[in-house]
Amino acid sequence: MTDADPVRLYRTVRLIRRFEERAVELVHGGQIVGGIHPYLGQEGIAAGVCAALGADDVIAGTHRGHGHVLARGADPARMFAELCGRVTGLNAGRGGSMHAADFSLGVLGANAIVGASGAIITGAVWAHRRRGRDTVGVSFFGDGAVNEGMLLEAFNLAALWRVPVLFVCENNGYATTMPVGGAVAGSITGRAAAFGVPAVGVDGQDPETVRVAAAAAVDRMRAGGGPELIEARTYRFDVHHTFEHAVRLDYRPPDEVTRGRARDPVRIQGERLSDVDSAAVDVEVEETLDAAVRFALASPQPDPADALAYLYASGMTARTGGG
Repeated sequence: MTDADPVRLYRTVRLIRRFEERAVELVHGGQIVGGIHPYLGQEGIAAGVCAALGADDVIAGTHRGHGHVLARGADPARMFAELCGRVTGLNAGRGGSMHAADFSLGVLGANAIVGASGAIITGAVWAHRRRGRDTVGVSFFGDGAVNEGMLLEAFNLAALWRVPVLFVCENNGYATTMPVGGAVAGSITGRAAAFGVPAVGVDGQDPETVRVAAAAAVDRMRAGGGPELIEARTYRFDVHHTFEHAVRLDYRPPDEVTRGRARDPVRIQGERLSDVDSAAVDVEVEETLDAAVRFALASPQPDPADALAYLYASGMTARTGGG
């Protein structure tokens, strides 16, 4: 089921990169209120992992989740609309940056709770398997999540019940501003090994390397294996959150940032294509995003009268409070 086409893989990393750069512009322009957590620099992980999945598989992400949603195939126009809080968004403007979801694509949501994706995906895949479905799942999380009890409990249950979950740690070296070396004793792969979960570290800056590792893990899991973990070593090119563009936090040495940005997943994958193919993808991506931004900004704002809609899965409407 894995998609090994280098052109499509390049298109995904390029789409995520330019989407995020445009989203940052919309934050600074005031169209996206509250800011975002840019995925810049980590595009190869979402692209590589999602290229290894089938149509019926499920994923859940993090507060830095735009790349996961787009790599799974979500409409960039509806994603921009979601970030801008418009009714045409993926979730009618109710989820925003940190809670975007598209159940039709198996995207069970970005998540602002650190480490929550592990529990969500373990439960969801277990339920699918109980119904006889050939589903595997992916839980994306950062290095800052590996000390969270909820994630470790997900490792434990997935291992006990042999739930086919691919745990993907996007280790960008920092939990907000805390260096991983000051927060994580032992190793990240060792966390999984303690539960009998096979684990491997890969170069997260190379989309093809990630895809190959993810495809091998997915094949084993789909054939009856239990969970596995990939630690994808990466580097966040931009700020943790766009508020840093204003406050200018100083926690990453400039020479470290320069070294980290030197290994660019977009460039690495682009060099596998001819100049003609990469240029054609670049043009197509820009045209797609031009139209997506126009769609989002032309979409209506939500009606305050509908503020209590969508609270219940049954469709029941909440009552307003008494005077």
